[in-house]
Amino acid sequence: MLIAEGMPSPARKLLMAGKSGLNITKDEPADAFRAAFGAGEALPPALRDAFREFGPQEVMEWTRGLGQEVFTGSTGRVFPTAWKASPLLRAWLRRLSDGGVELRTRWRWTGFDGGEVSRFETPQGPRLLRPGATILAMGGASWRRLGSDGAWASEFADVAPFAPSNMGLLVDWSPHMARHFGEPVKGAAWSAGGLVSRGEVVVSARGLEGGGLYPLSRPLREGAPLRLDLLPDLSTEAVRQRLGPRGRETVASRLRKRLGIEGARAALVQEWGRPLPDDLAPLLKALPVRHSGPRPLDEAISTAGGLRFSALTGDLMLHDRPGVFAAGEMLDWEAPTGGYLLTACLATGRRAGRAAAAWLSR
Repeated sequence: MLIAEGMPSPARKLLMAGKSGLNITKDEPADAFRAAFGAGEALPPALRDAFREFGPQEVMEWTRGLGQEVFTGSTGRVFPTAWKASPLLRAWLRRLSDGGVELRTRWRWTGFDGGEVSRFETPQGPRLLRPGATILAMGGASWRRLGSDGAWASEFADVAPFAPSNMGLLVDWSPHMARHFGEPVKGAAWSAGGLVSRGEVVVSARGLEGGGLYPLSRPLREGAPLRLDLLPDLSTEAVRQRLGPRGRETVASRLRKRLGIEGARAALVQEWGRPLPDDLAPLLKALPVRHSGPRPLDEAISTAGGLRFSALTGDLMLHDRPGVFAAGEMLDWEAPTGGYLLTACLATGRRAGRAAAAWLSR
């Protein structure tokens, strides 16, 4: 078996994902897990079956099988005890090598040369290979410096256009916001297109970034307005009662003393709420977020779009290229961060691999 890796070293995106802790999967009921990829009935059968065969529990067992114990955080996110991705990757590569797998780096796939022949650009020049089975796992179209640039899409007819997912938003801030760059907005709820997210979002020089935005990627891409609820555990009337009459206090003082809103959260009220109304409660519960759209595609953590499932059999083989399978982020699925992305890559990779082995045995 040969693995052709386009970069000088393998799994660069996995290593980047594990830089601040490798969130390998999400330990939650199967229905909740699948819901992160859309309504259960809308899941492509191949993706649904991949999760049934290799879901969060199987991912944890696989990780332990490589000698990397895992732990589950309070939100259900699962991490290796070693925290980083490098120990897991080293054990994985060692297992592959012991199994006779050959890894060739700087072998970039450049397309088909008729039938199932694959073209590669290599350090030794162009090469052609005609394997008995091929599994393509070439990623989406973000983080090109790590190897995923989506250039492969031109070789296929049935590809959904790429779009940023799990991305930040561009904001043209007023000068007064500069002192809040790097501050997180905590304890708030962000909503768009009927979806609500309670995750943390960071104010940066270029805009907004963080897990609180990522589940809202699709409606934000489609132009849905974004709202910020600074007090999601209180009703509008409860906020109004706590604020009380304005009196002679400044707005900043009322927000800080009566509601605990200060720092970046208070600055956002001034940034997006002016001119401030006399009744602040409705504004604090649904502050309109003014932004200039998603950050560029290459800066997104992942991408929507890719090879459509309609182009594949239930075993992830291309209908028009027998013996050629596809897996991972190059497929047209989308999910938020939190362990979903890696689990889907592993599950579809396993399904494609087992199908390729069965194809060879036939």
